[in-house]
Amino acid sequence: QVLLAESGGGSVQAGGSLTLSCTVSGRTLSSYSMGWFRQAPGKEREFVAAISRYGAKPYADSVKGRFTISRDNSKNTVYLQMNSLLPEDTAIYYCAAIDRGTTSVRQHEYPYWGQGTQVTVSS
Repeated sequence: QVLLAESGGGSVQAGGSLTLSCTVSGRTLSSYSMGWFRQAPGKEREFVAAISRYGAKPYADSVKGRFTISRDNSKNTVYLQMNSLLPEDTAIYYCAAIDRGTTSVRQHEYPYWGQGTQVTVSS
């Protein structure tokens, strides 16, 4: 069974940066394509970014140019570097894993999820 654990959330002012981490345990990260999703208060969970086993990196339009997803298979960790943060980026951020070579922007395709980490951006 694969387990995911997010870390790195916190509070930051608009324009600031945060880096989220998602550590995979139970199986090696190299077996999975990974995604980041977020859920803001009162809203549905939405796709943020993903990275396939082969390095493809789709992004949501709202974060393109500001967020960067990366993976370090040797550390079993996926990262989400978030720059130029906006108040509308405030949400709980979740990482998710899918056991195949390609990613998806559809959350229902991801069987494995972390517990989430809170990101709060103040204006």
